[in-house]
Amino acid sequence: MQTVFRGKRVSAILGILPQQVSLFDDEVDNYTFPPRQTMRLKKIMGFDRHRISKDTTAVSDFGVTGLNYMLDNGWITKDEIGALVVVTMCPDQFLPHVSNIIQGRCGLGHDTVCLDVPQACTGYIVGLLQAFLLLEHLDEGKKVVLVNGDVIMHRVSKQDRNEYPVMGDAAAISIVENTGDDTPVWLDLKMDGERRDCLAIPAGGFRMPCSPETAERKDDGDGNIRSLEDMFMDGTEVMNFVMREVPPLVDGLYARASWDINETEYFLFHQPNRFILTKLAERMGVDKAKMPMDLVEKTGNPSGASIPLVTALDLREEMLAKPYKCCLCGFGGGLSFGTILTDFGGFDHCEVLETEL
Repeated sequence: MQTVFRGKRVSAILGILPQQVSLFDDEVDNYTFPPRQTMRLKKIMGFDRHRISKDTTAVSDFGVTGLNYMLDNGWITKDEIGALVVVTMCPDQFLPHVSNIIQGRCGLGHDTVCLDVPQACTGYIVGLLQAFLLLEHLDEGKKVVLVNGDVIMHRVSKQDRNEYPVMGDAAAISIVENTGDDTPVWLDLKMDGERRDCLAIPAGGFRMPCSPETAERKDDGDGNIRSLEDMFMDGTEVMNFVMREVPPLVDGLYARASWDINETEYFLFHQPNRFILTKLAERMGVDKAKMPMDLVEKTGNPSGASIPLVTALDLREEMLAKPYKCCLCGFGGGLSFGTILTDFGGFDHCEVLETEL
């Protein structure tokens, strides 16, 4: 899907992190691999620490905490919220939806449109697409609150060296609004369901309900121990997918928008790990200094929240000062991959909030 929106912007970003930190160095004995071999991944992949929410924490808790912080500090008023969009692969429960839970707990009006979108690593691109579409039809002055969040560590085996060191729990809330000007937002989004099994949690839905059998953890044959209820990723296939599909996706949108890639000031990409981002920058021929790639070593990979979270953590002062020519790009579960070219920044607010969740 290729399209262009006009007069839309993100006006604020709030990152939300759980306080609990787990260090990679303290986890090496979890795995069946020799510690020395495991420690080599620290430098190559950019592992150091990740954030882990409490077992009782759900995505709605992040959303309620963050939105109440915004309301209490005057970032937005309840009357300004025309829609609440939640993008997550970790719903609190089958019903009700996370957006409705947040709406009720925060006391938003009945006219607030509530939507849940089940997406993972491309979740910020998909969420912005949905927000832009809603802004075309909301009453004048209404804004969209976009919540990207996951508690994926609840579904990752501690004995899975492929997954556990990489992932982290977090959320980000963006305020998206109309601007009244003609500034373009170029967007391209693609899906590849034929490779859907490369990133999966096989059990837990209606196709394969949870049972004692699905909860049993076994060696996958490569030394990683997980169950069918845990997240699985075919790392080699995902790496090949990213290297094969993302550069032409980005190049194609640059050509369509008639943008010069060398004039781009920041490449705000999903944060799978430093190794993949380094290879992507090299493949695309872009300056690594323009592509933040340290989120995994700070918080772990928070899935769809990674783009706004790395923006708030690494570029807060810059993004408060003015807009920059930016390329946003997400890729992962689905499989899915999408990119946006726009002037990004000049935010009214940009912070990271630590919570006891």
